Amino acid sequence: MTLLLTLGCSPGSPPIEPPPAGPASLDLRDFRPVDMSHSYGKDTLYWPTSTERFQHKEEAYGTSEGGWFYSSYSFSSPEHGGTHLDAPIHFSASGWTVDEIPLERLVSPAVVIDISESAAADPDYLLSAADVEAWESAHGQIPSGSAVFLRTGWERFWPDALSYLGDDTPGDASNLHFPSYGEEAARLLLQRGVVALGVDTASIDYGASADFIVHQIANGANVLGLENVAKLAELPPKGAWVVALPMKIEGGSGGPVRILGLVPRGVGEEVKE
Repeated sequence: MTLLLTLGCSPGSPPIEPPPAGPASLDLRDFRPVDMSHSYGKDTLYWPTSTERFQHKEEAYGTSEGGWFYSSYSFSSPEHGGTHLDAPIHFSASGWTVDEIPLERLVSPAVVIDISESAAADPDYLLSAADVEAWESAHGQIPSGSAVFLRTGWERFWPDALSYLGDDTPGDASNLHFPSYGEEAARLLLQRGVVALGVDTASIDYGASADFIVHQIANGANVLGLENVAKLAELPPKGAWVVALPMKIEGGSGGPVRILGLVPRGVGEEVKE
């Protein structure tokens, strides 16, 4: 049986132009799945000022009174931590909440821009408009409707807070150092019509940001944020798709997300982190 994934627009949502190349439907047998999310557990990283962490509590475990095995747990977590989605309302009063995001915004062709060499030399490196233009010179203009992912190489530090965030002082976010998007690059990407900005660091703004301008720009245009993304080394610069489904929290400003990367068979399978 052929399993097809077909994209459309939900009523009332802004139209998204289809990419200039690629099928409207995907035969999933032609793609290799990549799990682009970190697991949630005791080592999951959160923004330093978060007062809560992931909690997983045992409610039941073992042989039941009826004689069969049974286990059940409760969990709690701040919305913004681990691999998670920033809904537009995170930085825009008029933006979508998690449960309002149209499904077609969560299924997108993926673009990966690799700045890992520049970031290795400068932990405060910002993706520039020139970096975006250089990518487009090599691979063609970024298609409208794409989710852009910025690969900085920071996944190698997960979950060591000092290396990953640049500082591990509890409750203090004033001395963080990690790379991410720059303002002009973000504005250019929005001109291209992207639907999401993703990154393998803790924020779509770099660690030293004082105004979170990329969040303001992106969320203000109902563009999603995807943070603490994993396995970007396994995606090619273009040609993959992503399915990013967050926990559907009513009125939520964000939430945990399981990101499924769909990479064409035979592409990037030799790539190692």
